[in-house]
Amino acid sequence: MAGGIGSRFWPMSRNAFPKQFLDILGTGHTLLQQTYMRFLKICPHENIFIVTNEGYVDLVKLNLPDLPASNILGEPLRRNTAPCVAYAAYKIASKNPDANMVVAPSDHVIAKENAFIEAIQKGLEFTKGSDALLTLGIKPSRPDTGYGYIQFVDDGNKETNHILKVKTFTEKPNLEMAKFFLQTGEFVWNAGIFLWNLKSITEAIKNYLPEMHHIFSEGADKYYTEKEVDFIRNAYSQCTNISIDFGVMEKAKNVYVMSADFGWSDLGTYGSLYEHIKHDESKNAVVGKNVMLYDSKNCIVNMPHEKLVVLQGLDDYIVVEAENILLVCKKQDEQQIRQFVNDVKVNKGEKFV
Repeated sequence: MAGGIGSRFWPMSRNAFPKQFLDILGTGHTLLQQTYMRFLKICPHENIFIVTNEGYVDLVKLNLPDLPASNILGEPLRRNTAPCVAYAAYKIASKNPDANMVVAPSDHVIAKENAFIEAIQKGLEFTKGSDALLTLGIKPSRPDTGYGYIQFVDDGNKETNHILKVKTFTEKPNLEMAKFFLQTGEFVWNAGIFLWNLKSITEAIKNYLPEMHHIFSEGADKYYTEKEVDFIRNAYSQCTNISIDFGVMEKAKNVYVMSADFGWSDLGTYGSLYEHIKHDESKNAVVGKNVMLYDSKNCIVNMPHEKLVVLQGLDDYIVVEAENILLVCKKQDEQQIRQFVNDVKVNKGEKFV
């Protein structure tokens, strides 16, 4: 899934060039490229499909030049993750109805790649022969209010990659509830990574999102043809804006979770980015070849390599420049960035967002 805007990473992430197409960690590869290379260790490139916004299709081609063009699925409208999953599932099913499928965001960070591959392979082995919808859960390390939580039926087995029945889903809780979740030991973070076979997911969509099932199943003879683009434009105009979590996973009875540990981060905020960039002796995380810091600590700084930047006396700040925009913001107030983007849009126009 590569269709998001990533507004919490503004001004680096912009409508025309969102974060999945950026080398946000300074590794030499964009987040999308990193995700793609990770999955090449699981399946061949012709079995990898990218669902993105219509406007980003050329960016995907630029990032992944060896990916077949028919494997890039352009969404004409943003309608959340349920139509995104349905489009890919029904298209793949038109060619291979017995396929096993993994759904993963394109902009997450996986620090322990071998552990990730092991978890995915075990999950696919489970879903291959089961009528099950499997999601990956991450053991929480802190009471984070920015993640969804999954409660599982505890059978006493605490080993990594153990598969358990799901009891409840909870959207982002308040701090008190998040602390309670940690104390019980019965909750994991929802990583937004799903595994299932095509028969299970299309049956679930049919049961819980019947209109969406009807819309996408009508395209069986149009996928992989010149009629696909027009069909999808019409299909999306009829689709409800709904997540796969709310539309299917929270309603279905055959939902399981695998608790996994592979150094996961959804990289949703500058605060989470800070954790993945090397720190200097003053705990500053810096991307940029010509940044000079004095009496500054705990900051995250991202500057163009050609720009000389001198910063003095900052503690716990975000300092980011991208193109014609400079953002200076307290790290603790980073949730306000979305509000900044809205205000900029209203007061300064679309060209800055």
